[in-house]
Amino acid sequence: MSRSRAKAFRRIDWPARFQALAKATSIPMLAAYYGAGVVSGDTPLSQTPFVALDLETTGLDPQQSAIVSIGLVPFTLRRIRVAEAKYWVVRPRRALAPESVLIHRITHEELLQAPRFSAVLPALLEALAGRVVVVHYRNIERPFLDQVCRRWMGDGLVFPLIDTMTVEAWSLHHNRSWLQRVGGWLGFKRRASVRLAACRERYHLPAYTAHHAMTDALATAELFLAQAAWHLDAASPVRRWWL
Repeated sequence: MSRSRAKAFRRIDWPARFQALAKATSIPMLAAYYGAGVVSGDTPLSQTPFVALDLETTGLDPQQSAIVSIGLVPFTLRRIRVAEAKYWVVRPRRALAPESVLIHRITHEELLQAPRFSAVLPALLEALAGRVVVVHYRNIERPFLDQVCRRWMGDGLVFPLIDTMTVEAWSLHHNRSWLQRVGGWLGFKRRASVRLAACRERYHLPAYTAHHAMTDALATAELFLAQAAWHLDAASPVRRWWL
């Protein structure tokens, strides 16, 4: 592994961590989730079961903001299982600010009829069990789900994930041309965007409407397949890429 990739990706022994967490938690639901395990870190990407996950939230701070919708799509490097996709709107503890509604377009009326997070948690854990989660920007999904699980159950939630934003940043650095590197040394730096839409555009993927959890989960799955085809070795072990 190159030094730049070693900085971006951390090799965590997730199967061992799941075994320890299954024994440590007193929450039956979490014990079952962790007890289901996760694939060995030596599993090739081509044989790894993935699930793309996206959350829409009222803000960026897991301590202060809330989840309002969840979208997920199971997939492998060979197939996106759209028929098995799941989407939930969940009711937050506080009323939404008007600017939040403008971003994700979920209305107050929808939220009043939506279940609390605790009601969808069993189905969410079932959908995540045994799979490596794929997200775009790792500082949202795992911290928010960990915080809301602590709030509802008194225990947090962790899981292995691959971040397509991190993969894209690595690939842009790894595949820079000689002329770009020289320009960087001379001070002519121009940083490419790693936002989801910009990343997809580089692989000629279609433009989707942003800030819908189901659509963004699908967009993330498609992006990872494109990244894998262009930059990753499908035979490489998943531990090289998970965080």
